[in-house]
Amino acid sequence: MKRALVFLLTLTLAYGSAADILPGLSQSDRAFLEDLEQRSVLYFWEQADPRTGLVLDRAAVEGGRPKGPGKDIASSAATGFGLTALCIGAEHGWIHRDEAKQRARVTLEFFAAKAYQQHGWFYHWMEVSSGESRWDSELSTIDTALFLAGALTAAQCFAEDPDIPKLAKQIYDRVDFVWMLKGDSNELSHGWIPNRGFIPYQWDTYSEASLLYLLGIGSRTHALPPESWYAWQRPFYTYGPYSFMSGGPLFTHQYSLAWVDFRNRRDKGLVDYYRNSIAATRANHLYCQNLQAVYPLSLFSGIWGITASDGPKGYRIYSEIQHFQPVDGTVAPAAAAGSLMLTPDISLEALRAIRDRYGDAVYGRYGFVDAYNPTAKWIDSDVIGIDVGISLLSAENLLTGKVWKWFMADGTATRAMDLAGFTRPAAPEPAVKPPRKPAPPKKPGTGKKAQIQKQSGTAKPIPLADGRGSVTEPRP
Repeated sequence: MKRALVFLLTLTLAYGSAADILPGLSQSDRAFLEDLEQRSVLYFWEQADPRTGLVLDRAAVEGGRPKGPGKDIASSAATGFGLTALCIGAEHGWIHRDEAKQRARVTLEFFAAKAYQQHGWFYHWMEVSSGESRWDSELSTIDTALFLAGALTAAQCFAEDPDIPKLAKQIYDRVDFVWMLKGDSNELSHGWIPNRGFIPYQWDTYSEASLLYLLGIGSRTHALPPESWYAWQRPFYTYGPYSFMSGGPLFTHQYSLAWVDFRNRRDKGLVDYYRNSIAATRANHLYCQNLQAVYPLSLFSGIWGITASDGPKGYRIYSEIQHFQPVDGTVAPAAAAGSLMLTPDISLEALRAIRDRYGDAVYGRYGFVDAYNPTAKWIDSDVIGIDVGISLLSAENLLTGKVWKWFMADGTATRAMDLAGFTRPAAPEPAVKPPRKPAPPKKPGTGKKAQIQKQSGTAKPIPLADGRGSVTEPRP
């Protein structure tokens, strides 16, 4: 029975992605995405403390601190996205490379020597200027993993720096993955709280924690057993023609894939996690289409996107196809933006439609607001760091694949996948040289061969801001 389900899963995942052909991005598409990226990079530059490198969990749409109790709260996850944003900003010239390296160095020095840690694990929530625990925070496994992904990415992007790679390695090697098993053979705890102990929940179901497990299996100092990859459950869902594993909102299909290049690899269960996330995204899109009659003011004309986000009544865990919390017409642009690397056709369509329809009301200094709800006549006043981050990384992977390249160059994820029995990616086919044109018949008395004229084409460059001296702001 189990083998039959695996075979069915393989077929349905293939069905869910058979038509996923990357569209040729136009100059207009690229300009749109680069504008979104540049605004996102600006968030991580402006909303990071220059002395600690910690990035605020959220900020006001127009810039500055958010209102309410979260105005000084940073998160280790947002800081991981921020380290990757430094790489993207430097690569595009929006941040001077030396300044990006300096900010990355400050951040890693703080986490290496000053931030509170227990067995290498960091707080989820911290005061942005000191790193002190806030909101009775746990030492979070998943938030530490997202930070580590950013640290290892920065180490590869800024490999020429004498300190950044060493600091990243020091921080990663210190993390004791085995300790966080809390005596269980293979499943990691959600975290640990000082003076109280381990959180009584484990990462035992498909989720965003695939990154966490790969970092653990690939560790050279405190490695998890490779069997831990197969310890967690893989719930199977079907929505319309799409079948896929899932354990929650759409972001669970995006976060790990923003760094880990799962393309063309399958584990022992023959699961292709990249195609799985494509199928989940297309199911979310279809789910939104099917809700158009219920929420005609929110979901129409290519607009879709439901994931965990702010809502009219606070932060909600809106799910991709099921009601973890009932949907209410709230649209989160990060749902579509976070899947740009998976489904660029429907993601670009949605983001363009949202900006064209609502303009500056939902698109500002840091890109899109976290969420809005025309049905409730509500527009968020904040952006959230991890949602800005997943939008940025997914867009960059679509445009250049650089985040995948940097993170995978570290070797940790590849080593973990090999240990867990993933198939190796197929070797690239050798380049095929174009056939030579047949030589014209020789003229009497000559021995010259026909000349083959090589053709070359150049694309018009997209103008980018200079970026020297500080991060450059996108054009209004």
